[in-house]
Amino acid sequence: MQASAMEERGWQAQLALRFGLHDGRTVVRERRHRGPLQVQRAFYPEGPELCHAYLLHPPGGLVAGDTLVVAIEVEPAARALLTTPAASKVYRGDERPAAAMRQRLTVGAGASLEWFPQETIVFDGGRVALETRVELGETSAFLGWEILCLGRPAAGERFTRGICQQRLELWRGERPLCLERARFEGGARVLEARWGLHGAPVTATMLATPAPADAALSELRAELAAATHAGELTSATRVDDVLVCRYLGASGERARQHFTHVWRRVRPAALGRPAHCPRIWST
Repeated sequence: MQASAMEERGWQAQLALRFGLHDGRTVVRERRHRGPLQVQRAFYPEGPELCHAYLLHPPGGLVAGDTLVVAIEVEPAARALLTTPAASKVYRGDERPAAAMRQRLTVGAGASLEWFPQETIVFDGGRVALETRVELGETSAFLGWEILCLGRPAAGERFTRGICQQRLELWRGERPLCLERARFEGGARVLEARWGLHGAPVTATMLATPAPADAALSELRAELAAATHAGELTSATRVDDVLVCRYLGASGERARQHFTHVWRRVRPAALGRPAHCPRIWST
């Protein structure tokens, strides 16, 4: 009976992490999980004050009825970098409710969070709701991205059926810094139209605050333009104190390359330290 109920509603997985300072070292103060969602041990490739952690979802994908909920809290003055070892996949759905990925990231005063998951790939026929809300304290810093691939271009698969709803929010206290909503239906005009995705299966956004100064932003734009391939579009815009970067193209790997370059350029000013790629990115 319990197995039947689980099959009916899908996997319900949750992970809550709280990072805090202890004798100058950022540690995982609290870790709670339910279902197939975990985190590897903490790594310190940059020294004790900044903790690297890798989020793990052993099934590797979602189907209709599955829900993943991630809650990350970084206490004041602590520093954390989170990434994932592989792309998230949303498989073809059935008649159950759409799969859901809900992420809430809270960054305390004077703290920093770097949030770099690999891309989410929505297979043809997949149905999913993606929600990320970032809440910042005063003087806290955030650098993060979301990369979405509709269909599997490497396999010649287009997104002709299914639906993906996406919501991304960045707040500082009660003030919204960036609020975005998107709805992509398989086979809809927006996927192919010039005013939409223009046939590109990969759309991605990176946010960084504090944003770079005017001179650094101009240099960054020139570098992105020089590295952009035919069929790709990239941009870098400052909205108040938030850097908003975009990628539209055919490759999740290319999106990561662009955004990693942005990260390398803006991290020294934003966090006071050079970029140090997580070890897992080189494997």
